[in-house]
Parts: sequence; C-alpha cells; structure tokens
Amino acid sequence: QVHLVESGGGSVPAGGSLTLSCAVSGDPITTNCVAWFRQAPGKEREGVVAIYNTGDITEYAGAVKGRFTVSQDDARNTVTLQMNNLKPEDTAMYYCAGARRLIARSVGAPSEYSAWGQGTQVTVSS
Repeated sequence: QVHLVESGGGSVPAGGSLTLSCAVSGDPITTNCVAWFRQAPGKEREGVVAIYNTGDITEYAGAVKGRFTVSQDDARNTVTLQMNNLKPEDTAMYYCAGARRLIARSVGAPSEYSAWGQGTQVTVSS
C-alpha cells in the first residue's frame, strides 16, 4: 500500500505560480505511476499530469501543457508540480494519486488509481 500526502496549495492572483508537493511512502511495488488530479466545485475530477518511474515519462492534460511541470526526486519519494501562469480556471482541490498501470498517452481515469492523498486547495483570483 502506498501513502500520499500533498502540500503547497494556496491563493494567488492570475498569472502567479505555486508549487505542489506529493510525499510518497509505502510499498513501491504497488505504484509505478503518480498523477495529479483536480476537482473544482460541481465538476468531475480530472487528470492534470502523470509521471512514471520508468525514464520519468510524463503525460500532461492539454489545459496545462506549457504551464505546469511535474518532476520527481531520484528516490521517487517526492513528486513536485510546478504551476506557472495560473488562471482562475485552475482553481480546484488538487489530489495526488498512485497506481500501477501501463504507460499510456493520457493521465487516465480516477478509477485507475488506487491510492489518494487528502488534497490541497489551489485558488486563483482574477
């Protein structure tokens, strides 16, 4: 079982930046992919980006490409999401999730992920 804890959320004006971190602990065998999802009030949870242990392969959702960057440390203990040029539509609760899945050209559906953090709020004002 993998345990995930997010940190780093907050409030910024449009155009600002935030860095989110996801601390990953537990059995690494069960997780080869860590993703960030977000959920705004009244909307479905959507995938933002996924990063795989193998070769640091990443997949970004179209809405954040060029603005968000995901990375992980060498020990795969921390996954960092750097968010630049934030927009009001980026406002949401951001979740870190873990899964063991085949490398895919998408973040995938929330149902594919078995481990979740508690979430961290990101608010972008216009």
